[in-house]
Amino acid sequence: MNETLVTLVGHAATRVDFRETPTGPVARFRIAVRARYLDRQKQAWADGPTSFYTVWAKRALACNLAGSVSVGEPLVVHGRLRVRDEEAAEGRRRVSAEVDAVTVGHDLTRGTAAFRRMPRGDGTLTEAQKAAVV
Repeated sequence: MNETLVTLVGHAATRVDFRETPTGPVARFRIAVRARYLDRQKQAWADGPTSFYTVWAKRALACNLAGSVSVGEPLVVHGRLRVRDEEAAEGRRRVSAEVDAVTVGHDLTRGTAAFRRMPRGDGTLTEAQKAAVV
């Protein structure tokens, strides 16, 4: 099966919503992506429209996101693109784009980060991660 892999560069638009499920940890958040372009008439950089994507993560990535990402932080997300086309209320169609994340990291062109390796475990949150989620 062919997959559409995408890389998004933007900012965390919502806090990470972390949940323990029967199949393992799951996290989701929204990322805002805004294109910048050179406006040749004004000879200045301008912002294009903002697109929002829901990012889903599972297992260890979900746990690490819960303790690492805050609203407004610059991120790079890489994963599989899913486009949902659904029937909404009153007969309207709704289209949304979601990404099943393979990897997520802070955008180091915008700041610095301190990496901490998490011990491998059974996929449940450590005490430090639980404290960071609250």
